[in-house]
Amino acid sequence: MSRKSKRNKKENLPVLKSETKNSAVAVLLVGLSIILLLSGFQKAGPIGRVIFNVLGKLFGGGYFLIPVVLLLVSLVFLIGEHKKLIGLTMLGSGLFVFCALGIVEIVSPDNGGLIGKVLGSFDILFGYYAGIIFNLTLMVVSVMIALNSPLKFNFNAEDQDVADKNGKDKKPRFTPAIPPEPAEDGTKILIGGEEVTQKEMETAEKETNAKKEETAKTEKPKEVKPLKVQSVTASWKNYVPPPIALLKTSNDKPTVGDLRGNANIIKRTLESFGIAVEMGEITIGPKVTRYTMKPAEGVKLSRIVALNQDLSLALAAHPIRIEAPIPGKALVGIEIPNKTATIVRLGNLLGYSDFASAPYLTFALGRDVGGEPVFANLAKMPHLMIAGTTGSGKSIMIHTLLVSLLYKNSPETMRMILIDPKRVELSVYEGIPHLMAPVITGGKKAVAALRFAIEEMDRRYGVLLNAGKRDILGYNDGLTGQGRKEGIMPYIVIVIDELADLMMTYGREVENSIVRLAQMARATGIHVVLSTQRPSVEVITGLIKANISSRIALQVASQIDSRTILDMSGAEKLLGGGDMLFTSTELSKPKRIQGAYMGSDEVEKVIEFINKENPAGAESGGMVGEIAETLEKKISEADFSDDDDELLNEAVEIVRASKKASASLLQRRLKVGYARAARLLDIMEEKGVIGPGDGAKPREVFIDNE
Repeated sequence: MSRKSKRNKKENLPVLKSETKNSAVAVLLVGLSIILLLSGFQKAGPIGRVIFNVLGKLFGGGYFLIPVVLLLVSLVFLIGEHKKLIGLTMLGSGLFVFCALGIVEIVSPDNGGLIGKVLGSFDILFGYYAGIIFNLTLMVVSVMIALNSPLKFNFNAEDQDVADKNGKDKKPRFTPAIPPEPAEDGTKILIGGEEVTQKEMETAEKETNAKKEETAKTEKPKEVKPLKVQSVTASWKNYVPPPIALLKTSNDKPTVGDLRGNANIIKRTLESFGIAVEMGEITIGPKVTRYTMKPAEGVKLSRIVALNQDLSLALAAHPIRIEAPIPGKALVGIEIPNKTATIVRLGNLLGYSDFASAPYLTFALGRDVGGEPVFANLAKMPHLMIAGTTGSGKSIMIHTLLVSLLYKNSPETMRMILIDPKRVELSVYEGIPHLMAPVITGGKKAVAALRFAIEEMDRRYGVLLNAGKRDILGYNDGLTGQGRKEGIMPYIVIVIDELADLMMTYGREVENSIVRLAQMARATGIHVVLSTQRPSVEVITGLIKANISSRIALQVASQIDSRTILDMSGAEKLLGGGDMLFTSTELSKPKRIQGAYMGSDEVEKVIEFINKENPAGAESGGMVGEIAETLEKKISEADFSDDDDELLNEAVEIVRASKKASASLLQRRLKVGYARAARLLDIMEEKGVIGPGDGAKPREVFIDNE
C-alpha cells in the first residue's frame, strides 16, 4: 500500500512548464549581467571586486562583453522555444567572445586577458594580419552558429523564376536530391512514407492548385491499357479485362495548415495537465494528419486518452482520434482532420504493381493515415462485414470491392451472387458474365440462393475429398495437365447489400445459412460479404459476429454501434465519406483507412466494357455452367412458391399434434415473429387445414393425427 501511495504522490506532483523554466533562467541571467556590470565600476562591494579581479585576468579588456552576451542569451531564453536553439546560441556567443579577445590581444597586447593571449598567439604563427583574419573568420562562424542561419546568396533568383514560369523546372518537389532538413524541433513530416519539409508542403499545395487549372484546359485522353489478368483456362482464355483508363485518377495533395504550430499546441496542452511528452514525426494522410509523441516515463496512457475533448478544443478541430499506443511503435498518435481532404481514386490504386501481381480475390481498400495504398485478400479473410450509416461510403465500398474483383478475374476463376433487397444499388451489374444468376431482389429468392451455396459447399467438399486436396487452390493447381472431366473450380463471392431487410423477414433461415457458410466455406472458395446500414444486435447477431472476424466500420451514429461492429469504440469519431476502420485476424487493432472512391459513371463504363467485349453467352458448360443452372433452378422454384412458406409443413405438424392453432403457439414452437406466424395461419386456413378465426374462440382443426 505504501508503494502505491508513493507512486500516486509522484504522479500528482506538479510539473514546471518549459516556458516557466526558460523565463526563470532569463531573469537570473539579466540579474547576473547587471551584477557583473556594477562589479566593473566597483559598485558591487567586496564580492564584486573579487569577481572583477578573477574575470578581469581571464578576459582583460573584454570583460564588459560578458554582461552584453548574457543579456542576449537571456533574450534567447525568453523567445526560443527549443532546447537545441538555446544551446547553439550559448555556444556561438561564447565562441564570439573568445575570438574578440584574440583580436584585442593582437591589436593591443596584454589587454585580452589569459584567453586573449591563447587566441592572440596566432599572430606568431600567421603574422599580424593573418592572425586577425583567422579570428574574424571564427567570429563569423560563431554568429552563424548563434543564429542557426546559413549564408544565402540568391544571385539567380530572377532566372529561376523565369524558368519556373516557362515550365522548364519540372523536378518533383517531394523527391529532393539531398535529404530534407528536419523541422527545428526535430519533428519529421511524412507524406506517403517520404520525408518533406514545411516549405515543400506549401509549394506542393500551390503546384496542386495550378495543375488543376492546367489539367482542365489541356487534358488529353488516356491511352487505353487493359490490366493483365492472371492465367485462366477453358472457354474464357480470351477474356478481355477492362482497362484502367476507364477509371479516373487524381494526384491532389491535402491542405493541412500549420503543422509545427499544431504540434506545439498539443505539447503545451498536455503539459498544462501535467503530462510531459516529446513530439515525434508527423504523417500526412488523405483526410487526416497524425501527430506522434512519446510520453515521459510513468505517464499513464489513459490520462492522454481522457483529454480528447480538451485537445479538440485547443486545436479547434473536431473530431480528433487518439490511438494509444500505435501498433508496433512506442508512440501515441493524435489524428486531426485536414483542412482540405483529397479523394483517393480507385484508378490510382489499381495501377500499382502490387495489385497486378496479387492473388485472385485481392481488392483495393484505400490509403492509410500515411498515404500508403492498402489492399486486402478476400480469400484470407475469408468473409467480410461492412457497416455504416447513410452517407458514410458503404455503397461505394461495395462497388470498389466488386470492380476490383472484376479487374482481377475472368468468369472462369470467379463467379458472383448479388443480393440487393433495395433493388437499385447492384442492378448496374446485371448482365455481366460473372453473375451466376440475375441480381436477386426478393427475400425468398435470397434464402434459396443461400441454401444453394450450402449445397454447393457440400458438393465441393466431396470433390476435394475424391481428389485428395485440402482446398480450392490446391485443387485448381492440380488440374494442369491432368485431363480431368471437371474443369476449374471458380471462387464464388456472395454479396448481400442490406442484411437488415433480410433479417427482419427471414431472420432464422438467413442467420443459419450465413453462419454455416462462415464456418465451413473457406476451403471450398465460397466467400460472403455482408453489408448493413444498422449495426444492431438484431441484425449482426452473436453467431454471425463470432464467425466473421474481418470487418469494416465506416462512420456510425453512436458508440454502441461502433462496439457492435468492432467490439470497441472509435467508428463514431470517423469523418464519413469513406473514412473507415478495418480490422481482421492479421491486425491487433483496427487500422484507419480512407476508402477508394469511384463514381457511378465509372462503374457504368466498366460494366459496359465487360458486357461488350465479353458477352455472357461465351461460356461452354463445364463446372461453371452446371453451377449456374442449378442456382437458376433454385431461384425459379422459389418464384413459384411465393405463396407458400418453407415452415408450412412444420406448422401443420404442430397444429395436428397439439389440436390447437394460434399465432402464439407457432411463435414459440417455430421461433418466428408474429407476422410470420399469422401468415402461416392464413395459409393453413386457405388450404383447409384449420377453420377461420371466431373472436376469442379457438380455431377449429380439421386434420387428425392419422
